[in-house]
Amino acid sequence: MKGGFHGLRAKQLSLSLIALVCTFVFIWAWEKTPLLTSLLPPQSRFSMPSSEILFGAPVVKEMSSNPGIYVKEESSNAVAPMRSANTSSSKKSITDNNSTPPPMEKEEISPTALGKWGAAPKPGPKGEKGPKKVEQDANRIAMMDSETNNSFVKGKGDADEPTLVKEKDDRRPLYSGFGCKQWLSGMWACRLTQRTDFSYESFRWQPENCEMPDFEGSKFLRRMQNKTVAFVGDSLGRQQFQSLMCMVTGGEESPDVLDVGSEYGLVKNPGAVRPDGWAYRFLNTNTTILYYWSASLCDLEPLNITDPATDYAMHLDRPAAFLRHYLHRFDVLVLNTGHHWNRGKLKANRWVMHVGGVPNTNRKLADIASAKNFTIYSVVKWLDLQLPKHPQLRAFFRAISPRHFFNGEWNSGGSCDNTTPLTGGKEVLQDNSSDPVAEGAVKGTDVKFLDITALSQLRDEGHISRYSIKATPGVQDCLHWCLPGIPDTWNEILYAQL
Repeated sequence: MKGGFHGLRAKQLSLSLIALVCTFVFIWAWEKTPLLTSLLPPQSRFSMPSSEILFGAPVVKEMSSNPGIYVKEESSNAVAPMRSANTSSSKKSITDNNSTPPPMEKEEISPTALGKWGAAPKPGPKGEKGPKKVEQDANRIAMMDSETNNSFVKGKGDADEPTLVKEKDDRRPLYSGFGCKQWLSGMWACRLTQRTDFSYESFRWQPENCEMPDFEGSKFLRRMQNKTVAFVGDSLGRQQFQSLMCMVTGGEESPDVLDVGSEYGLVKNPGAVRPDGWAYRFLNTNTTILYYWSASLCDLEPLNITDPATDYAMHLDRPAAFLRHYLHRFDVLVLNTGHHWNRGKLKANRWVMHVGGVPNTNRKLADIASAKNFTIYSVVKWLDLQLPKHPQLRAFFRAISPRHFFNGEWNSGGSCDNTTPLTGGKEVLQDNSSDPVAEGAVKGTDVKFLDITALSQLRDEGHISRYSIKATPGVQDCLHWCLPGIPDTWNEILYAQL
């Protein structure tokens, strides 16, 4: 009996030892043999590359057919794209983990703006590597908490219980709101006002199904070496011009930038508040960036040059003389118009509609909206006809920048007091532009469409609001944008399309 008990125990110990050895060999083989992992269903695999887990194949760095997402920028690294449904019928966003976006030719860039908001992962300490770290970064999708400047981060397996992670944006804005005094008008530098919240500076636009390149001033100048970039339009065009100057210089003053406004007739006339525009040349690359004020894009001609109070012929079918005179010197041209097309502006500017060189008698064109549409189509048609004569020129027509006046207009108590980003939604799901007139005008032409309306519509917290220099009680600016701010995004999209 005793001997029998010892024998049984010895057998059990032997079996246990064999099982332990087999387990060790199996684990060692698992780590060394990738084939074993393929025998299990996808949910059970270990050490899968993080880019395949969440985002599918590597991202194509081209503008997609649907530029589409705003993301909170938290690092200088590229932001992984968040996919949304490319359909107007379902109006429902989806996450595409497997498809590879096809590369697009530059000429095939679509004007639609489909997408949603999200947040970018922040990298760990420099030099930190390994599958665990990479997988954690690739699987983080954070939603910005604008009040605390924190991010609610969802890690793998934590879909229902987000973790609050305190993170500071170290990439945005692209220039200081306290600086760039050489280029940025003080009335648009919200950091110099009494405004205290600046979360609007911390977001970037992420196109759907592709990676938009990070803007770098030095790269932009090298790409535009010996070239001229021209903005022609209203004060929103001026904001885009000042934004680009700040982005290219990083907001730093530079003695290597020369004022060449006189070459384009952009000088301050006696009695004028400011010149009709500005032009600056970066000497290192011979790159010129300029802006010309033409709120309507029409040719304006004084009816009586000897009378200071004369009316001006507003030629709806004739582009601004500045365009006709200097088009041959431009390599990139961005046009815009829209907000000066109202009775008050026409009366204040003493503009009288003309067509065919004579005062307009067409009742349909007498309507302001019809006159604006007629002019946009006329200017785009004229520009399209000029492009074959200037093969170096890439021309863009920028969609209208949205206004956000609530409960009134600028002079009747209208306001835009919201300071929390994305309160009106984070997604753009429409296929067509929110500026159908501009979209229709460029269709079938070689003039490119810079569609910024829908993506800017989501950003009502980015306006000057009541924080203007004058700070007139009851008056808010819900048309112009704080800089740094939304116009920076317009230039990032322009840069990507170039």
